[in-house]
Amino acid sequence: MKAVMFRRVVAISSLVVAVQFLAPAAQANHSWAGYHWARTANPFTVALGDNVSSVWDPVLRAAAADWGTSAVLDTTVVAGKLDLLKRCNPTSGRVEVCNSTYGQNGWLGIAQVWTTGTHIVQGTVKLNDSYFNMAKYNTPAWRALVTCQEVGHTFGLDHQDENFTNPNLGTCMDYTNDPTSNQHPNAHDYAELASIYSHLDTTNTAKSAAPLAGLATTLGNVDEWGQAVRFGANGRPVLFVQNLAGGDRAFTWVTWAD
Repeated sequence: MKAVMFRRVVAISSLVVAVQFLAPAAQANHSWAGYHWARTANPFTVALGDNVSSVWDPVLRAAAADWGTSAVLDTTVVAGKLDLLKRCNPTSGRVEVCNSTYGQNGWLGIAQVWTTGTHIVQGTVKLNDSYFNMAKYNTPAWRALVTCQEVGHTFGLDHQDENFTNPNLGTCMDYTNDPTSNQHPNAHDYAELASIYSHLDTTNTAKSAAPLAGLATTLGNVDEWGQAVRFGANGRPVLFVQNLAGGDRAFTWVTWAD
């Protein structure tokens, strides 16, 4: 009888361990600290300003279409508003997307997001042609992953995994050395967006308003991004914050080159 009981306990313990092991993959939670666009109804629309070259145009439109599949969020690609494309200054109430040769400063792409409280009010995405002009990164897969991931950050999403050598999760919000299967959002991304935007606000920040100052003239240098507040599995910083006047903040997400 004791032997039977022992086998039952072992079996139950093994099942519990198995469930715990599988739980992170089945219950992804990658909201970025609750940051979100304020809006009064769902779905709402975030405009993506197209300041990219013809090489990047189809990549941006594919990322916009992917994220627009969300039940709570629509995206629309609109004409960019920038005169100095390399600086990629923000426009209040939308996300400006730019590409340029920002230099061999270590990063493939960055997303910069300005917040008031927990509300996102403007954002930019920069794609660094200094690396994408190299054979290693000048591929549809690398371009798709980085664009999709940086745009995803501007909606309030964190990474699903930050270890480059873990098996791919099938989402652009996953760090990887091989982007082949990580070029688009997955079901967990859409579920997380639904969770982030499950409530409504009394204002709408996804429209033109007074822009926030700070990071407006950055050319993509690390020393302009403020304090590193998050580090990836390899020890490199992945998120920076700069405190602005009145409690506002500017965040910079980084996708580093290998």
